[in-house]
Amino acid sequence: MMASSPISSTHHHHQPPAPPFLHILSLSLHNNKFSCFNKPHKQRTSIILQATAEKKSVLDNRMLVFVPPHPLIKHWVSVLRNEQTPCPIFKSAMAELGRLLMYEASRDWLPIVSGEIQSPLGVASVEFIDPREPVAVVPILRAGLALAEHASSILPATNTYHLGVSRDEETLQPTVYLNKLPEKFSEGTRVFVVDPMLATGGTIVTAIDMIKERGVDNQNIKVVSAVACPPALSKLSEKYPGLHVYAGIIDPTLTDKGMIIPGLGDAGDRSYGT
Repeated sequence: MMASSPISSTHHHHQPPAPPFLHILSLSLHNNKFSCFNKPHKQRTSIILQATAEKKSVLDNRMLVFVPPHPLIKHWVSVLRNEQTPCPIFKSAMAELGRLLMYEASRDWLPIVSGEIQSPLGVASVEFIDPREPVAVVPILRAGLALAEHASSILPATNTYHLGVSRDEETLQPTVYLNKLPEKFSEGTRVFVVDPMLATGGTIVTAIDMIKERGVDNQNIKVVSAVACPPALSKLSEKYPGLHVYAGIIDPTLTDKGMIIPGLGDAGDRSYGT
């Protein structure tokens, strides 16, 4: 039997049903307060992830926060929380958590090339991730490097753009000290913004604004975070309708200095021992 063409040029977006273990938290702002709704997964799956075209415009105007209740995600978050965890294990745990969150975040999002190939025993219909459309991974330094460490092992095609943003300890205002973003992203580029701690929201808002200035729509940006907190999530919800956030856990509050409670401490210091 003659082998068929290696890959057809058919190109589409693959959106399989959500797995039953994926909980979805949607944001609602009332009187500037943050609240989460965790509804039964079957109902939320049918409403959100299998939405009809008529419902799409409604969903485009809502920011969603995904907290996958996978036991491995809970395990690595627990390792990160432990103040006794040494730096090398902390950094490794951050990388493993990032791997799992990026796996979940890419589930219904990657461009697909479909066609037929010749296997040793016959012709098979196949789907590959389209290498012509690499996902842009933007880790926010320093700790974002650890959370994004395994991006290339999860995603077959990636480009990494480093972004360094520091936060003033007194004013809590962000300052960009390193910018390796391109002048313009290609049309339709999907972007993972990787920031371990979503606390006050200043750093992540600065990063997303810079990415949007370079031509990326809200719907093509996904935020990956180890720990998120209501002030940051409320700020993101107000500014970026249609944005999706994937977090290992949501903690309730901040200290006066903008540290998440109970959180996991300073993710950069604990990752690199400085």
